[in-house]
Amino acid sequence: MKILVTGSAGFIGHQVALRLLASGHYVLGVDNLSPYYDVALKRDRLASLTSQSTFSFFEQDIADVAAVDRLFGAHRPDAVIHLAAQAGVRYSLENPETYIQANLVGFSGILEACRRYPVAHLVYASSSSVYGLNAKLPFAESDRADHPASLYAATKRSNELMAHAYSHLFAIPTTGLRFFTVYGPWGRPDMAPFLFTRSILDGKPILIFNNGQMQRDFTYIDDIVAGVCNVLSHIPTSDDNWSGDAPLPNASSAPYRIFNIGNNRTVPLEMFLTVLESALGKKAIREYLPMQPGDVAATYADIDALQTAVGFVPKTPIEEGIPRFVAWYKDYYNVAK
Repeated sequence: MKILVTGSAGFIGHQVALRLLASGHYVLGVDNLSPYYDVALKRDRLASLTSQSTFSFFEQDIADVAAVDRLFGAHRPDAVIHLAAQAGVRYSLENPETYIQANLVGFSGILEACRRYPVAHLVYASSSSVYGLNAKLPFAESDRADHPASLYAATKRSNELMAHAYSHLFAIPTTGLRFFTVYGPWGRPDMAPFLFTRSILDGKPILIFNNGQMQRDFTYIDDIVAGVCNVLSHIPTSDDNWSGDAPLPNASSAPYRIFNIGNNRTVPLEMFLTVLESALGKKAIREYLPMQPGDVAATYADIDALQTAVGFVPKTPIEEGIPRFVAWYKDYYNVAK
């Protein structure tokens, strides 16, 4: 297949593109190389893709809807994995317009292009953040997701609703994946594993919010990639059991599905830190702070639906994933062993 992967210089997009290439697909990669974090890291990710003859890269902004339309018209992808977005919860408090452009305008352009140049399947990134103020654990796709705690979360929930409209109106098969705290080699520098590792190695304090009472469903990148690629070939159809009288939010009479994709295990932040300290062979200097605006105290994925649909089973606990990340970090940044 010819598969368009947006955000191909990003953490998940890079790894997904590598897996697709290894599986014999032709990949069209799109990324605007945003300076939100280190562009050199993004270029190094791209280097492993652009060296392959079955990969073509286009440096452009998905918020440029006309350019997206031209790209679809010229190259006619068979399927789309849409991972490009402005990420980060706290950054949305300071730069809301960036989220509107990338996550709403950009996604509208992808949907419209999929309508104009029909594709077999659009798989797109949502987020565990959509559960917002929901305190019931584990989070299930059947739960309400009406109270986002950040603009980032609101844009991701909006993406799900926009996708349903296009699935309903134009029969475009769409699947949204609610990612839960993805980590691993080539990860994002703005996320806790990266930030904590850097600070611990530099002997600087790490900032621990909610006075340490945080829990996250940390999901290793290889498990995420396997799930994304399996979902791509699982094209949704109308759910015959769906009814408007008692509408399930994660399915539809349209070819539309929503799945959680996580490790199905919530980990206290202190436990995560203990494993990280062991992998680094060095203790962290902790600085405890209150809960930050936009944050939620805990995430935990119910993945029964994805297991049933595609056989998704996460295989990597943090006791294995964190040492792998640390080994990559030390090698990439030439840290003395």
